[in-house]
Amino acid sequence: MRRAFAVSFVESYVNAWNRRDPNGVVEHLHENGRYIDAATQQQLTHTTLETELVEYFQGAVYHFEVLGAVLHNAETIAFQYQASPMEHPDKSIVWRGAEFITLQGSTAQEISDYYQALTPDEVIKSTHAVRRYAKSGLHTEAMKALLKHLEQLMTTDKLYLDPDLSLPRLAERLGTSVNHLSQAINAGLEMTFFDYVNQYRINEAMEILSSGSQRYPAILDVALSVGFNSTSTFYTAFKKINGHSPAKFRRAQSQSQ
Repeated sequence: MRRAFAVSFVESYVNAWNRRDPNGVVEHLHENGRYIDAATQQQLTHTTLETELVEYFQGAVYHFEVLGAVLHNAETIAFQYQASPMEHPDKSIVWRGAEFITLQGSTAQEISDYYQALTPDEVIKSTHAVRRYAKSGLHTEAMKALLKHLEQLMTTDKLYLDPDLSLPRLAERLGTSVNHLSQAINAGLEMTFFDYVNQYRINEAMEILSSGSQRYPAILDVALSVGFNSTSTFYTAFKKINGHSPAKFRRAQSQSQ
């Protein structure tokens, strides 16, 4: 692969994101390809990616910028990027990520997106973020009602067990907009969507690991049963919440019984 093609492909792809153009983004993916959102553990097809992007662009307004050089070899492209909220003059309020693209001809067979979104503190402490949320029309009482409905669905229906759960799908289930749900979780609970869902998944996992049940003999079995798609993501979330690895937690629980 020539460097000129790799740079041109990435430039065209990123420009489509900046135009908030779902079709333009999807045109870079082969019709039989897949887009992997590593943070949400989703695997999207050509069709489902476009559907998700239509909803995403209705609420998200970011400017994407490639950081550093575009790397490539015979069949793959890799690059790092930075996303800046358009309504934030403070450019320190950003999130970053990296994408790895496997090509099939001139389009992508697979796009894997790894990113680190804004932390709750960054969102809450930004006065510009508060003003942006104020424009959305979700006031205090409406936020409280939405969060109460959300908690009911998560505890009674256990939506977090769905490995394909995403912010747009959860918003649809609640009958609200992605922007309002994002505001309720970020500003009302002071956490990200991913941390919110993962706390339920990890609590469920701790119950399983504490029970001594032989139904889930391997850590991967536990991870899959509570909604994770990989052991590595499960380990990271578990240690972030519990402070220990799942295996260490299970051993401690068995020794105390």
